[in-house]
Amino acid sequence: MAETLFIPTDTSRGEIYEALFPQIEALIADESDLIANLANITAVLKEAFGFFWVGFYLVKEGQLVLGPFQGPIACTRIPFHKGVCGASYTRAETILVPDVEQFPGHIACSSASRSEIVVPVFHRNGTVAMVLDVDSDQLDDFSETDQAALERIGALITRKL
Repeated sequence: MAETLFIPTDTSRGEIYEALFPQIEALIADESDLIANLANITAVLKEAFGFFWVGFYLVKEGQLVLGPFQGPIACTRIPFHKGVCGASYTRAETILVPDVEQFPGHIACSSASRSEIVVPVFHRNGTVAMVLDVDSDQLDDFSETDQAALERIGALITRKL
């Protein structure tokens, strides 16, 4: 298990993600506990990028329930039809929101959140198991680079389910 994280400096966000992938793979490779793996993944993303909030909402009891996260306290339960997380779950697709104030039905767990990306993570059978939610306190902070990288991280998690 790695106890340190190598994060390149003075480089693009895409290059940082590329440096993180093998480290995340190594970090979760020998660990069978899902919660431990999700906790470490959130820590990696928070440490590498300084995002305002990074966490998982797990599908439980007919709703999305807060899982491991890094950042300020968060909404504990989200109905499938509410907010960006609910929309990502319902549509089974990544949703990138440049300005959360412009997203109909956005749930403001924190007024400091300005932009958001939510990535569904799938069971091997294709159903949504959870969503990875990343919030920024900056407008328009996420791009297709983040989407592709976070979806790739989601695929790493799927292999562990």
